[in-house]
Amino acid sequence: MLHEFSYVTHPSLDELLAFLAEHGDETRVFSGGTDLFVNIRAGLVSPRYVADLKTVADLHEIAFSEREGLSIGACTTVNELITNKTVRERYPVLRIAAEELATFQLRNRATVVGNVVTASPCGDMTSPLLCLGTDVVLVSARGERRVPLGEFITGVKTTQIAADEIVTRLIVGAGQIDAAGGYRKLKRIKGHDLGVVAVALIKTKGKARVAISSAAPTPVLLPEFAADALAAEIQESAQAAISPIDDVRCTSEYRRFMVDVYIRRLMEEVSA
Repeated sequence: MLHEFSYVTHPSLDELLAFLAEHGDETRVFSGGTDLFVNIRAGLVSPRYVADLKTVADLHEIAFSEREGLSIGACTTVNELITNKTVRERYPVLRIAAEELATFQLRNRATVVGNVVTASPCGDMTSPLLCLGTDVVLVSARGERRVPLGEFITGVKTTQIAADEIVTRLIVGAGQIDAAGGYRKLKRIKGHDLGVVAVALIKTKGKARVAISSAAPTPVLLPEFAADALAAEIQESAQAAISPIDDVRCTSEYRRFMVDVYIRRLMEEVSA
């Protein structure tokens, strides 16, 4: 039998945070719900309350400034990110990666923040966001804190979020505006599928930044390289940083091989 829970909404962020301050341990929040309701049905989580973020108007905004960079609200869907003019022109790697996430229909529900908060090693949005120097903004009735994305995800599907907190937005820093980039993802089938392994790469200001998904318990961001670095140098660093596993989708050996392949291709394809 499907688990029963109480569905709750709040018109303001303050009211939502007050509710979580009292019931956070019993509550799961959602916007798209593409992971949460699957997990409830599978019996992986059994919340007493499910809190809908979509009714909080402040969480829907995508904003940009040359000084602060890009702010992605918690309720911004993946398709809204893809069609946003600023994202397409100033942060093209986000659009490229977002178009690899699930299907068009799911992207109408799935949110960018939700994809990050799920903290799956194969999440499509995390590796390009790592390359771009993204911070996560967490808010509770106790106040606000800002955590680098690389520190926010602590393990497989685990993060720094406390029971009374929500992620209100992601801040993609101004330091990587207009970076050229690419994203390569290995899938089991043609079309849309979970990533078996993926590599994101950007080049800007004479530097290259590379992040890898599905090759360790958390996405891996490599140290910066010169934009004209040899692919072999980056490949060596990547192989030392990742720890892929054998599973039903792929062997660790093939994951390592494809990381090298994608690094070489992206270094050739992405112009600084």
